[in-house]
Order: sequence, then C-alpha cells, then structure tokens
Amino acid sequence: MTVSPPRALAPELSLYVHVPWCIQKCPYCDFNSHKLSGAIPEQAYISRLLDDLNSDLEWVQGREISSIFIGGGTPSVLSATAIERLLEGIQRRLKLTTECEITLEANPGTFETEKFAAFVSAGVTRLSIGVQSLQQQQLTALGRIHNPHQARQAASHARQLPLKSFNLDLMHGLPGQTVQNALTDLQQIIDLQPPHISWYQLTIEPNTLFASAPPELPDDDVLWDIYQAGHELLQQAGYHQYEVSAYAKPGHQSLHNRNYWRYGDYLGIGCGAHSKITMASANRIIRCEKIKHPQGYLDLTRELRYQLTEVSPQDRYFEFFMNHLRLLEPISKQRFEATTQLSAVSASVKLQSAISQGWLTEDTGYWYLTASGHRFLNTVLETLL
Repeated sequence: MTVSPPRALAPELSLYVHVPWCIQKCPYCDFNSHKLSGAIPEQAYISRLLDDLNSDLEWVQGREISSIFIGGGTPSVLSATAIERLLEGIQRRLKLTTECEITLEANPGTFETEKFAAFVSAGVTRLSIGVQSLQQQQLTALGRIHNPHQARQAASHARQLPLKSFNLDLMHGLPGQTVQNALTDLQQIIDLQPPHISWYQLTIEPNTLFASAPPELPDDDVLWDIYQAGHELLQQAGYHQYEVSAYAKPGHQSLHNRNYWRYGDYLGIGCGAHSKITMASANRIIRCEKIKHPQGYLDLTRELRYQLTEVSPQDRYFEFFMNHLRLLEPISKQRFEATTQLSAVSASVKLQSAISQGWLTEDTGYWYLTASGHRFLNTVLETLL
C-alpha cells in the first residue's frame, strides 16, 4: 500500500526587508542594489515598506516571526530614526517571538559605524558587517570604500554594544590570493573576536562588472587548499561550521539564515525582495517577487507584486535539497515530507545517483551529506536536476 505524505505544514516564518541603495556598487555584486545619487527618500521608502507588508499579511497565517533581516544594498546608509520607525511599524503588524533575531547589514565605514549604537537602541539585536578583507590591496580590487582600520574599528565598536551577536563577512579566493595570504586575512578576522563569521569564496556572477572584465582568480587546487586550511583554523579558534560558508561560536548561529536553508518560509518586502510562502490549507507553495527599481517601487499607483508563481513538485524537491544540503546537519525525511508535500521514498529514488557516488548516505529517518559530497556540492546539486 502506498503511504501518502502528511499534509504540508506552514513552517517557521521570517521577514526580509530590502534596502536597495549603496554608496558605491561593488564589481562582484549581483544583488538588487543602486548607487546613491542624491538624498535617500527615507520617509517615503519606510511608508512604502509598511504598505508592502500590509498587502502580505494574509500570508502570515497566524504565525510569529522568528527573525527579521534588513539587507541590501546597504541598510546602514539609512538613519537610525528610519530603522526605528520601520521596526515599530513591523511590530504593530506582526507578532515576534520572544527571541526574535533582528539583523541589520552594515558597512564598516566611519559614517555607518558611528550609528551602530543608535541602531541597537532602535531595536536591532544583530549586526552583519561587510568587511570582505583586511588588506587594502584586496579592498581596492573589490571596490570597497572602507579601509582595514575602519573595519577593525567597526568590529571593536560592535563588540562593545549590547548586541545578542554580530557577524563579520570575509571573502577568500580573491584575485591573486595565495593560501598564506588568505589565512592571514582570516586570522586577523578571528582576532577581532566576532561571535559569527561568514567566510565565503568570491565567485564571478553574471551581469556584474567582474563578469565583463574577470580578474585572475586562484585555480581550483589553491581554492581547496585555502578552504581546508581556513576551516581548520576556524575550528581551532572555537568556531563551529553549521553551513557551507557560516561559522559560529556556540549559541550564535544566524536564526534567519538557518530558517532559509531549512526551507522555511519568509516574507520579503522592499525593492526586488522575494517571498516563499507555504499555503498550508491548500498544500501549495508560492513565490513572490516585488518591483525591482526604487522609482517604480515608490510609485503609489503601481502594484508592488511584480511576479507571483507556484512552486511545482519538481521544483519543491530541488529547492529543498539545494537549500538544505548547504547546512551541515542530517536532513530529516519527515521534515522533507511536511514542508514539500512529497514522498521521501520517491526522493530517495531520485537521490540514488548521488548515493551511489558516495556523496550522500541515508537511513530510515535521515539523509546525510558525506565529506566528499561537501567538497563537490555543486556537482551533487547538478545530479538532482
């Protein structure tokens, strides 16, 4: 007898808020960001964000919000007053969990760092600071406008604030980078004692300046040597790897990112923001994208929802594994069935190629990514298509 999977459950729900402006567009960035030209229309944008949220309240379905992530762009270009108004408006419309994590992405320039304390007073509980490198040559190559001293000052300031946590972003595999150079950069980040480190490889994305004029990057062997040596260095310093590019001290995993990788739900408000919502009563999963350009987003005569699509069963299968395989934790078959409304038995059949290659193993309750699967994760994902 064929056993049907249980009805889909509405999973944990997060909120993503997109702020589209940057002081300067980085050559590697493929996010929906726009270089500032003139004053930011702060008040109009916050009002529009709250209107946007109002239109999506039907998708909450009685759930509490476990995390809020204000990303961009560069949200720290906004004033603390604007952030406070935004968070107050969100809390009037949504119920937050008692441990709700509220993250704000920030640049480590002096202008933004001076506002950190005010951001915390406005309700931010976690800062994510885009350092990327502590070497001036690399910062220049990456188009970053801060210098190593400003980055260190930002980290020191964050460490002294009453935050629940803070993150430092660091890239590796940079133009001309050697293993020793990458480890020096990483050790300097560790010395700043952040509770969380996002340590990720530079990749050349389509429709970026680097795509049109690619820099010379380290070859695959050097990249793997950088990763192995850096991973060991982070472990020795007490950082636990819980996701491919994320390392945290105990108790400092990013709740927002973890929910995303577990195929949880998220509302997205702001220019070009994306939502993924489970309609539990109808066993449907939908995705929504908002208008991308700030001028169009601020036009009160326009519908904010730019695109609304339903996730097909095949896409649910691929999206679940594409996300969850990044997390270094067993993958629950029960969670797979509850969040996708698909059969775990059918999924195991599709995973046989990856299992036969030694990239995955399984038992009655879980699938597991092996060390080999971790190294060749992109290849593993290709087998799932």
